[in-house]
Amino acid sequence: MSTTTAHSVVAPGRRTRFVAGLLVVIYALVTMVPLAWIFLTGFKTPPDSISYPPKVVFEPSLEGYVNLFTTRSRQTPEYMESLPPPQTWYEELVRSRHMVIAGPSKFGERFLNSVIIGFGSTFLSVFLGTLAAYAFSRFKVPLADDLLFFILSTRMMPPIAVAIPIFLMYRTVGLSDTHLGMIILYTAVNVSLSVWLLKGFVDEIPREYEEAALIDGYTRLQAFVKVVLPQMATGIAATAIFCLIFAWNEYAFALLLTSGTAQTAPPFIPTIIGEGGLDWPAIGAGVTLFLLPVLVFTILLRKHLLRGITFGAVRK
Repeated sequence: MSTTTAHSVVAPGRRTRFVAGLLVVIYALVTMVPLAWIFLTGFKTPPDSISYPPKVVFEPSLEGYVNLFTTRSRQTPEYMESLPPPQTWYEELVRSRHMVIAGPSKFGERFLNSVIIGFGSTFLSVFLGTLAAYAFSRFKVPLADDLLFFILSTRMMPPIAVAIPIFLMYRTVGLSDTHLGMIILYTAVNVSLSVWLLKGFVDEIPREYEEAALIDGYTRLQAFVKVVLPQMATGIAATAIFCLIFAWNEYAFALLLTSGTAQTAPPFIPTIIGEGGLDWPAIGAGVTLFLLPVLVFTILLRKHLLRGITFGAVRK
């Protein structure tokens, strides 16, 4: 008697799993190596950061972070000798380069602006998108398809096409270089993505749940808050991450519409290059700190992210 081995036509074979795993590892390495190099550059000294061949093993230093948060000026040897002994370790570190600390840098203010504008616009985008998505999904809105296409079309428009009109409008109404102006602008750009993503999640929630809540005496608002919102948590988390990434990394509008009070970190970090030469450790430190909020936010919502991205992909 011949023996046959049954196998699934759906489940991947051992060789397929090995190749897929190998490709994932290669992709992860290609993606992580630049980030790891930026992280290590933040702990190098300026000579080590530009050495050739590049140094993988080096003596760690916090000079990049000191340079990031301080403004320094180079002085003559005679002036350096006339100064009293340094009081702190970072002052001693700066003096070893024949420089003195002139004051704090503006990185802290720019980083705080990014936090306020990025998370503020993300909250508004998700809040407005949730309400609009629920309305489009549950109520008969006149010309709903046309309105949805109009909302989506705002996302297709390149920013440079509306940069000058927005600049002139903001200057006229007094929103130029303000936190409120940037939050409104990023919200207007992100709300289209928010509506389209969240509408798909609301469509997947059975109407019977709300109808049962209404029969039990809930109002429409109570049914929305207590029944629909908990089931939309995965979609809200995924949408919030996408909206935050756009607002956090946006460069063109931030460069054009801000210069001081509301300037965010992306336009500010390149200016570090002009402070005393090519200070790559300070740039590496700034980029590392700039990545942390989005990384922490994504890690906190990681349980909902994969579920939110794939929700509704397989229908029964």
